Amino acid sequence: MSGKTYEHYVDLKKGLVSRDMFFQEGVYRDELEKLFPRVWQFVGHESQIPNPGDYFASRMGEESVILCRDKKQQIHVFLNSCRHRGMKVCLYDEGNTSLFTCPYHAWSYTLDGKLQGVPMYKTIYEGCMEKADWGLIEPPKLCNYKGTIWANWDPEAPDFLAYLGDAKEHLDLALDCRDGREGGSEVFGGITKWIIPCNWKFPAENFMGDTYHNVSHKSVDLIGIGPSAKADVKGRRDNELEHAKHLWINFPQGHGVHSAIMPEGQEYVESFKDNPEVEAYFRQCFEERRKRLGDKSRLRPFVGTIFPNTSFHGNQPRSIFVWHPHGPDSVEVWRFFLVDKDAPPAVKDFLRHYYMRYSGPAGMTEQDDMENWNYATAASRGTIARRYPYNYQQSLGKSAVNDPVPGNVCLQVGEENPRALYNRWRDYMEGKDWDDLLGKNDPMYQPTQG
Repeated sequence: MSGKTYEHYVDLKKGLVSRDMFFQEGVYRDELEKLFPRVWQFVGHESQIPNPGDYFASRMGEESVILCRDKKQQIHVFLNSCRHRGMKVCLYDEGNTSLFTCPYHAWSYTLDGKLQGVPMYKTIYEGCMEKADWGLIEPPKLCNYKGTIWANWDPEAPDFLAYLGDAKEHLDLALDCRDGREGGSEVFGGITKWIIPCNWKFPAENFMGDTYHNVSHKSVDLIGIGPSAKADVKGRRDNELEHAKHLWINFPQGHGVHSAIMPEGQEYVESFKDNPEVEAYFRQCFEERRKRLGDKSRLRPFVGTIFPNTSFHGNQPRSIFVWHPHGPDSVEVWRFFLVDKDAPPAVKDFLRHYYMRYSGPAGMTEQDDMENWNYATAASRGTIARRYPYNYQQSLGKSAVNDPVPGNVCLQVGEENPRALYNRWRDYMEGKDWDDLLGKNDPMYQPTQG
């Protein structure tokens, strides 16, 4: 494949990124044509559609899609667009139905996407249209990974696990049970949605581990809004990873994470001091996880982004974000909160209140982030401002492959992760083949010999 040259937008050697890639309408249109139709995108969680007929209206890029479960318990993703004139066949955020019926001309579709009802079919269509050819449009690639549903419009795309690569181990830290059992999470408390006047790439790179911006959260760090919410415990997360070895890691596919390795013999750190029942639950989970996973239990989650626009918070507040593009300077944020499905009701209720205090448009930390992205956007879209690139030179050349975990690892605060994100972004925008998009030809990810 070939296309427009995007080489001048990203200069990895100098650590410079053009502001135009965040503000030009033409760049954004190319993203919708060249990037989003080829990447794996998070659509939702199976816990949102537990019963036959359940549906959840989601997004892939700018386009509305339906996540649903059919009568045989099979999960589907459909483009939310009637095959007749394109009207949405599902106008509600979620619910249960036996048919999706277009409100324009009343074409109706079954839960497995087949066209079933067409008004006046025998009179005006029979003999010139076959119903079997006009079902709802489905992505050719679909994956249920530990309850999370991902889809891809590219029939030649690699399977999801190949696309995820070694970032899998870090995403698992958000999806697995707190006691180390595989999977077991569910979405609870509804989906928080809000719109921010900034480009979708701003928050996507931020959640790759932009620890450098912590000055923005100084006020909430001083107040203390961690799980304990105690006046004598300062910080957003009660310093649970204070003595950990922090790792900023990027992967050939474009993903980036900030994770941590706890010291050997690390004991449980109390985080829920105002609720003994919740404290006892998480203490037990900690001990069970250490027994079940052994030394692997030392790897702990922080944040990460699965290329290009799905991020996760692996610990507290445990959640998945999707940065849905709305335009070059507008993004719709969806935050899915996670909890172990079999957690006691008291734990779920406690976490629901904590997550609201911490996260979302009314949460204390998210307000800080939104101010940064809003003002950065307003100050960068001007004619003069766009003549000068952004500086991404932090810790340039300070990373190493497979040290101490798979991936390109930096052991200090740096911008290697967003540099890698935009390197892969450029490959998609230039129409590279899948070997390049998976980083198989990228010298950055080849272990140093000797």
